[in-house]
Amino acid sequence: MRESWRWYGPLDKIGLGEVAQTGATGIVTALHEIPYGEVWPREKIAERRNWIRREGFDWVAVESLPVHEHSKRGSGDIELLLANYRQSMANLAAEGVNVICYNFMPLLDWTRTDLASPVARGGTCLRFSAQKMA
Repeated sequence: MRESWRWYGPLDKIGLGEVAQTGATGIVTALHEIPYGEVWPREKIAERRNWIRREGFDWVAVESLPVHEHSKRGSGDIELLLANYRQSMANLAAEGVNVICYNFMPLLDWTRTDLASPVARGGTCLRFSAQKMA
């Protein structure tokens, strides 16, 4: 296991210098500036990877390579969107980023219908209810 930090890129309020204070050696990030459905170019991936390396980290995972809403819903030019997604994955791998997190949840991406559902021992968790969603 490797201690890694979820960093939201250049606009993150927490800089990589501050992340270094946590003891993390890996960074989990994404190219948030690229619109969903477009190819992540190798040069943009390499630029971000090199920035992360200059700060003393390795880019260990992408969270996330977004799945376009049309792909999730089966509408629009799905073949192009899937081809772009595959090319982005290939570009990430070619630049040494081999772990990709993603999700296929429609509409709201990662969120759930309940953001603080009670669990045993007093904690809370995210929960999804199809009935509430409908």
